Amino acid sequence: MTHPHKHRRRRTTAALATTAAALTLVGGGLTVLGTDSAEAATARQVEKLDRGVVSVHTGSGNLVSWRWLGTDPDNVSFNVYRAGTKVNATPITGSTNFFHSGAPSHADYTVRAVVNGVEQGDSVHAVQFRGGYRDVPLTPPAGGTTPDGVAYTYEANDASVADLDGDGALDFVLKWQPTNAKDNSQSGYTGNTVVDGIKLDGTRLWRIDLGRNIRSGAHYTQFQAYDYDGDGRAEVAMKTADGTRDGTGAVIGSSSADHRNSSGYVLSGPEYLTMFNGQTGKAMQTVDYVPARGSVSSWGDSYGNRVDRFLAGTAYLDGARPSLIMARGYYTRTVIAAWDWRNGSFTRRWTFDTNSSTNAGKGYDGQGNHSLSIADVDADGKDEIVYGAMTVDDNGWGLWTTKLGHGDAGHVGDLNPARSGLEYFKVSEDSSKPSSWMADARTGQILWQTASGGDNGRGVSADVYAGSAGAESWSASDTTLRSATGASLGREPSSINFVSWWDADPVRELLDGIRIDKYGTSSDTRLLTGSGVSSNNGSKSTPALSGDILGDWREEVVWRTSDNRALRIYSTPHQTTTRITTLLHDTQYRVALAWQNTAYNQPPHPSFFIGNGMATAPRPAVYTP
Repeated sequence: MTHPHKHRRRRTTAALATTAAALTLVGGGLTVLGTDSAEAATARQVEKLDRGVVSVHTGSGNLVSWRWLGTDPDNVSFNVYRAGTKVNATPITGSTNFFHSGAPSHADYTVRAVVNGVEQGDSVHAVQFRGGYRDVPLTPPAGGTTPDGVAYTYEANDASVADLDGDGALDFVLKWQPTNAKDNSQSGYTGNTVVDGIKLDGTRLWRIDLGRNIRSGAHYTQFQAYDYDGDGRAEVAMKTADGTRDGTGAVIGSSSADHRNSSGYVLSGPEYLTMFNGQTGKAMQTVDYVPARGSVSSWGDSYGNRVDRFLAGTAYLDGARPSLIMARGYYTRTVIAAWDWRNGSFTRRWTFDTNSSTNAGKGYDGQGNHSLSIADVDADGKDEIVYGAMTVDDNGWGLWTTKLGHGDAGHVGDLNPARSGLEYFKVSEDSSKPSSWMADARTGQILWQTASGGDNGRGVSADVYAGSAGAESWSASDTTLRSATGASLGREPSSINFVSWWDADPVRELLDGIRIDKYGTSSDTRLLTGSGVSSNNGSKSTPALSGDILGDWREEVVWRTSDNRALRIYSTPHQTTTRITTLLHDTQYRVALAWQNTAYNQPPHPSFFIGNGMATAPRPAVYTP
């Protein structure tokens, strides 16, 4: 098998013509800039983004950085302008950042691409980061009191990004969670879940109130923000119910219905799936949620814990355009529904059900995680759903199951670049099974595993140590850092949560709570402590969002301020000599930002290896609407 990111070469004219012809009906703006040597992959629809320029002020000047877009030529270079005056001596070719020494924090920058010696027009003006961060102002929803007399207020919880209005800039979609939100195992009423669409300057585009018949907590509302129909503006999808109020104030279903029982659970009444307009919040179509809850006890208990475990994602199931993934259940029965949103309406592409005659008895039940991953694990150009200890193929058929059961965390990527294809690292909750394991993501073949022992609640895999090739893996119940092949490397990092590309090198950093640290074999080094901010989701200590959302390929981290009046974005002040296409145009990474909010948030991983000794990063084959 061809290694998925070696031997890249420019596509032949015939192959380009074939791909372009195949995409005529989808939209214009086709640019194809790289592929595997084995065969010409179909170009994928991605966002038509602006340059995403940022200026991060430090004591000695400004770090200006910007996006190398997937639609840019391989040989593009750049010039940086301050208020119309060029500040770099020669065109910048080896990176997409420039340090402007001695400049004040208010300096105004634009960037101009140079293509075949011809300088293009100005980019958008740089977003200024003073004190290392940029605030997006918020207005929290009003609090309330539940029927049993418990008062609650609101906290800014998980966020996602998408271009909601088609202007080329990413906007935020933010879930507000009441302070009395519950885990499914906990009884009690909750306040309503509220979702906002917000521009970078704090302008609120809309507010959706999911109403009393959607219980609030980490497992109930997973939202997806993505441009599903290719019109250049993202849609927002989520599960709804009687009383959900859209961004225009219109109510879905019955406004008076109250399906809550005396324990605060919602175990009766209709369940819907709604696609909202990303610019206005208007409900464009509502259909029945698949699967229906049916008998509550058929999902593993009778009081409402396991029936309402939902996951969501976005996947390029046809290899070119994104589809919506909505799922229910993972402790026993699992049902995954794939939906296309085209021409203003839903079409269900397929449904995978572990109880169906096709899948029953094959070991797919009970294998789900508290999150999912989306990746083209079999290198056929189409995405699979890595659901936990099992994976569903792009066509809705089971691809593999290890039968090693449920867990809280999983990571899919090129974790061992010495091997062909992608790998998958997962932790397990079953004390009779290996506490963690690494598998071939194509086949589920176990490559290495750690001893059994208890509920292993945390695990990470990423290249955090330059002294060992590929990604390192570590977990809560293991006592050592593991190499890409499972060998002991000694001291574990100080945290087992998120990771971030933050400093100048391609080795990833540790992100936990409100801090970023650099791993070291004797101790970790603090690189950033967030100021006036709080993390989310209790012991998970996750940010509102972490990922490459602005500037070059390094990752921003977004926390809520402790008073919930702003999202505070931090962007790296470190200059780098590494040049990588914006990770927003690597679709495995891009859909990972979309599913990051799902249940127990996990960090995003691209489709190729970024780390010490990495090969030249591949260029994506993408087109924009």
